[in-house]
Amino acid sequence: MSAAQASSSARGTWVAVAAFVTWGLAPLYWHLLEQVPSLQIVLHRVVWSAVFVSGYLFWRDGRQWIRKTLSGQPKLWWMLGLSGLLISCNWGLYIWAVNAGHVVETALGYFINPLLNVVIGVLFLRERLRVGQWLSVAIAFVGVLWLTVQYGKFPWIALALAVSFGVYGVLRKLAHVDSVSGLGIESAYLFPLALIWLLWIELNGGGGFAHGFGATDSFLLILSGILTALPLVGFAYAVRRISLTTVGLLQYIAPTLQFLIGVFVFHEAFDKTRLIGFICIWLALLVFIVEGLLNGRRMREADLAELA
Repeated sequence: MSAAQASSSARGTWVAVAAFVTWGLAPLYWHLLEQVPSLQIVLHRVVWSAVFVSGYLFWRDGRQWIRKTLSGQPKLWWMLGLSGLLISCNWGLYIWAVNAGHVVETALGYFINPLLNVVIGVLFLRERLRVGQWLSVAIAFVGVLWLTVQYGKFPWIALALAVSFGVYGVLRKLAHVDSVSGLGIESAYLFPLALIWLLWIELNGGGGFAHGFGATDSFLLILSGILTALPLVGFAYAVRRISLTTVGLLQYIAPTLQFLIGVFVFHEAFDKTRLIGFICIWLALLVFIVEGLLNGRRMREADLAELA
């Protein structure tokens, strides 16, 4: 790996960490909007993220930013259309499941997803794992399997969340487009439907934006566009620069933070049985981090030896 590649990989890793920390802390933000119907939260996320991202792209690239992004890449339009559909379905299913009392299963989905990224990376993208990385994956798999068995039934919601976000990550990795422009195209596909749906809700008396929800809630809904866009841009930036294996294991940051918030902030129930699964996952993360640091040191020492 050249110095430039190593630098790009390091930036990708830190951007991925920032994205997952943002997603991990997001429940604190969405809790402030608990009185707003979940469907409207999703629709506002789509609309306002599209407004912010497209506004930035118009400022950066002018009115022709869509044509410039898609020119010369005939497959890009459907790849980004599909990735936009997948991420919107992921959001919708997640918020519905939480409100329907399936919080444990949604958490399980986001613990399964990183393992799915690793499997996809190895089987389809020909990524290779070092011994320490295999050990980390194996420990994490044991933890997820334990949590799945303890759940007691087929976790279709968890698997749907994991698969939708896993395939989204693959599409964004394979789509040769910068992260902001890619999100802009995704948003352009979703924006008209989301806006029409919101207007229909408002006209039929089911909405409350700027009049029923209050000024604070309306402002938070607008700001949700930025909270939605920034980590997605960071995620898309990261998956183009680091392996899906690395992305998959770093992704445990988000559900771990969500778990800590659930237990210590929202005081949700947590027993010793679930603790076993979480300990396995945290141990896997520790092994992955230590192995990565040791491998990085070995590579630097090898580079210095070649220069000597």
